[in-house]
Amino acid sequence: MEQNNFPITNWSEDDKPREKLMLKGKSVLSDAELIAILIGSGSRNESAVGLSKRILASVDNNLNALGKLTLQQLMTFKGIGEAKAISIIAAMELGRRRRAEEAVEMKKITSSKMIFELMQPIIGELPHEEFWVLYLNNSNKVLSKSQLGKGGITGTLVDVRLVFKAALELGATGLILCHNHPSGTLIPSDADKQITKKLKAAGQNLDINVMDHIIIAENGYYSFNDDGIF
Repeated sequence: MEQNNFPITNWSEDDKPREKLMLKGKSVLSDAELIAILIGSGSRNESAVGLSKRILASVDNNLNALGKLTLQQLMTFKGIGEAKAISIIAAMELGRRRRAEEAVEMKKITSSKMIFELMQPIIGELPHEEFWVLYLNNSNKVLSKSQLGKGGITGTLVDVRLVFKAALELGATGLILCHNHPSGTLIPSDADKQITKKLKAAGQNLDINVMDHIIIAENGYYSFNDDGIF
């Protein structure tokens, strides 16, 4: 049993996070125990697991929220120096990238939900807006995905020529537009509607189908196609 003033080295084998992982496997460890392995040690008056529980409690035990903490925010916890904070941030980023890679392995886009699952790990938690395009072949398989705008969505920030230049080079027959709303709102703005209309019209002239425009937030999405706008 964990006690804050009782060093991990004096725990029973079952209670040591590293030993527990080796003996019972990674899935039996709690989030706090996994973080304790990352940071290695706590402080004089607190075990690594105790410190990890305190950090998790500060973000309501939400790993997504933990992944958003900055280096400076993590270092406000007694017992967390620069090296330990960097270890936590690196682990959270690896987890995010793994989710993104797993999403890319999808064979064929068949729904707006699949697009959300593909793009949410990439842009769903950003503090600024980014505009991305997914390029699809005639089987609706993703040939490529590309960031074509950053900072805001207006007709001047999304270059229509670049969007379709890439489509022609890839031999894409369909496009899916994606951008994020850091505010969390899933209501399309007038600028969102204008750029969608502009790109869809350009695609029709080139026989390249603009299939959907997905607005992505951290916990949800909006599809122009699902809403009948297309």
